Amino acid sequence: MTARFPLARPRRLRATPAMRRLVAETRVRPEELILPMFVKEGIDAPQEIGSMPGVHQHTLDSLRKSAEEAVGAGVGGIMLFGVPAAKDERGSSADDPDGIVQVALRKLAADLGDEVVLMTDLCLDEYTSHGHCGLLTDTGEVDNDATLERYASAAVAQAAAGAAVVAPSGMMDGQVGAIRAALDGAGYTGVAILAYAAKYASAFYGPFRDAAECAPQFGDRSSYQQDPANAREALREVELDLAEGADMVMVKPGLAYLDIVARVAEAVSVPVSAYQVSGEYAMVEAAARNGWLERERVILETLTSYRRAGAGQILTYWATEAARLLR
Repeated sequence: MTARFPLARPRRLRATPAMRRLVAETRVRPEELILPMFVKEGIDAPQEIGSMPGVHQHTLDSLRKSAEEAVGAGVGGIMLFGVPAAKDERGSSADDPDGIVQVALRKLAADLGDEVVLMTDLCLDEYTSHGHCGLLTDTGEVDNDATLERYASAAVAQAAAGAAVVAPSGMMDGQVGAIRAALDGAGYTGVAILAYAAKYASAFYGPFRDAAECAPQFGDRSSYQQDPANAREALREVELDLAEGADMVMVKPGLAYLDIVARVAEAVSVPVSAYQVSGEYAMVEAAARNGWLERERVILETLTSYRRAGAGQILTYWATEAARLLR
């Protein structure tokens, strides 16, 4: 029997690069990328992180130079992590006006103005001697409510130094509400909160702990980060953070949790970010160095998968390079 209509030929729309660009459903733009950066106190030259080739712990000078390069490439945001020279049980450097992140923020704000969105990771694990995300009880458990006071103080210090967005990542109950109240009370009503709303207790964080020098000295973070087996719980966490005043929400990690990204993006009307974490970066770099995959194609393919799942912003260590590739 002769077909009534001509046979459909989807390949017609894949025939040339120009045609594929014309009909592409998903695009990644440089301004949607956020570059995580590490600044370390007390070093006189940037130090490459062994498990993350191409990523460095920066001096203040090299941080400023690399940030300017990122902005020049079109990157939309910078997320700052600090590595202080001295750590203690309460993470004193987190809210010290002369702490490394606050000093770096003031310099970046002076250099870059409103050309990029300056963001700060708001947690204590980078600053505590024990490597956990909060203050500890006498029995070694993280004290949720005492930790909220430290987060609130750190948020105000970061806002005063020039942060446009603070990003609480400790997964403490009530952290967004405590931070919003502290910011508003100090007059920083215009500072936004990007909540790490669905942050999983993942094995993909290993290289980051080298970069931020924040591996727990005992135990792990499973009692406050989410169980990788749970999806509905992520939506509950997001709902709670939005009710407390979060302006944006994040899913972390990204690639192994794209189903969570999609579910969150479908459920909310605020911007949804996703973090392409250190383990993802390290695996691609290692495979590329062994010639097992085409590095640039994989970078862009993974970023496209984030956008396709619904992430509006992507935190990635390839932000500067990817922004150039996307131009």
